[in-house]
Amino acid sequence: MTLTAVTSTVAAAGGIWYWLSLSPPQTLRLRLPSEPSHSARRAPSAHAPVDIEGTFQAFEETAKRVAGTWPRFRGSTSDNIVTQPGTLSEEWPESGPPVLWSVALGDGYAAPAVANSRVYVLDYDEDEKRDALRCFSLATGQELWRRSYAVQIKRNHGMSRTIPAVTDRHVVTVGPKCHVLCVDAITGAFRWGLDLVADHGTDVPLWYTGQCPIIDEGEAIIAPGGESLLMGVDCESGQVAWRTPNPDAWGMSHASVIPTTLFGTRMFVYCALGGIVAVSADTESRGQVLWKTTEWKHSVVAPSPVFLPDGRMLVTAGYGVGSRMFQIHKSAETWSVETLDTWPRTHFACEQQTPIFQSGRLFTIMPNDAGPLNRQLVCMNPDGEHLWSSGKGWRFGLGPFMIAGDRILILSDDGALTMADATTDGFSPIATADILDGRE
Repeated sequence: MTLTAVTSTVAAAGGIWYWLSLSPPQTLRLRLPSEPSHSARRAPSAHAPVDIEGTFQAFEETAKRVAGTWPRFRGSTSDNIVTQPGTLSEEWPESGPPVLWSVALGDGYAAPAVANSRVYVLDYDEDEKRDALRCFSLATGQELWRRSYAVQIKRNHGMSRTIPAVTDRHVVTVGPKCHVLCVDAITGAFRWGLDLVADHGTDVPLWYTGQCPIIDEGEAIIAPGGESLLMGVDCESGQVAWRTPNPDAWGMSHASVIPTTLFGTRMFVYCALGGIVAVSADTESRGQVLWKTTEWKHSVVAPSPVFLPDGRMLVTAGYGVGSRMFQIHKSAETWSVETLDTWPRTHFACEQQTPIFQSGRLFTIMPNDAGPLNRQLVCMNPDGEHLWSSGKGWRFGLGPFMIAGDRILILSDDGALTMADATTDGFSPIATADILDGRE
């Protein structure tokens, strides 16, 4: 899930080098929502009909072409690692990295997607009570268009939650109350909408929908967790192309579907409320269950699975859960799942973010209940050996964090952005700057 707190750090998603290298700084005044509490209640059950097509506003016709893309949750390779060519700054001025532009957004956790020289954000307009898909020029920050629909959302640690999925042709979003919207990526023209609660029997998760959609081979991949465990929706027509049955009545979690390839087989993997499932992404068997396990079923799951090249899979969660390492096996056409290691919350865990795997190392932000390591950045090898932690002087709250080249970037709860070396030698901060106001 992307309960991230990066509501306006556009460059951290895709145009990161562009963001850090141009124009003088200016004041950026946004705020982060407060972190979730254990006492949060399930979203209200009332689910009024919503006209998802809503209304459309156009502000500008074109966007200046700018390189940079981050087209979905965790990027095009689903690992939260920026691999685009470029060089990050070795240091920042005292005022912090240069800010190219800023916009005011509503209260929430939504992060942007970047594609087509545009930035796409699913915002919530609290005054008008509307989910709003907003499209901005990556170069200037000028809002190009906005499509919004009326939906009543009660404040529940903010409203907005998710990251759009974008291709050259389509943008797909999932709103806090499980409304799916698809529009033309350039013009914002309405294509179709789905109400997962009304149409597919979904239960709105505890802190609203944290699931970020993906687009694969022209289909929006969604995990309703109601009548269908997963499904693919044709982005052109809005017709459901395939469904995965849900005989065990697993529910929608706060996690997102992750595409991966194991032993030459493409698949979509989802941590639902009830267990983990992998379904085929191949054209001829799309949606068919390959493997599943009930050895990981918790009432709150936000991070998505992390896959290692040897077929291992790391899953983690907050609220006292900790982490588990599985080994996925394939023998002929038979799949199986084996538990290798289980680590307590004080050793390795993450509450909201998904850990990052790079060069044989796992990175995480430890949860609030992790004892001496709470809220620290921790680097561990896949066998469970701690390589280093950031130390008690560097605590970051709930994240988020990403890797770009040989740098790791972490945004803390108080709005400070830290750049550090992503090495196994120890935590080595390079620069830090206050870029947001922090939570209230």
